[in-house]
Amino acid sequence: MKIESVYFGEINVKDEQLITFENGIPGFQTETEFALLDLEGNPAFKIMQSTKTTELAFVLTNPFLIYPNYEFELDDATVENLKIEKGEDVVVWAIVTVQEPFDQSTMNLSAPVVINLNNNQAKQISLVGTDYHTKHPIKGGEHHARANT
Repeated sequence: MKIESVYFGEINVKDEQLITFENGIPGFQTETEFALLDLEGNPAFKIMQSTKTTELAFVLTNPFLIYPNYEFELDDATVENLKIEKGEDVVVWAIVTVQEPFDQSTMNLSAPVVINLNNNQAKQISLVGTDYHTKHPIKGGEHHARANT
């Protein structure tokens, strides 16, 4: 499938790169299909590009690389909705708010993107009852994240 990407222009996307949000993502309920695109030379980050709206793309990162103690439990409704059978079938990403200079960027740990790798179903979930928030620093992560787990 060919899509128009805000960061890469027109690109070909393979089916296995597509993820589906049954109910969209918060603030973008009609955006249900995204492509996960690699950033060449930087495996810690991905671009989550809407397949429908060129201007809608999010920078994602693996939150565990920066905050190794980051943890939360998925509620039963999310597990059922995404048809998750085993924990190892799940990947978690955090949305990054890119700043200049880059080391001033932050990530949203209170609303991670959860993807079932078996069916590419995804959901952005809101964590309640934790100290996670929307602007955790990218730099020096392990010293800034504290959660009630």
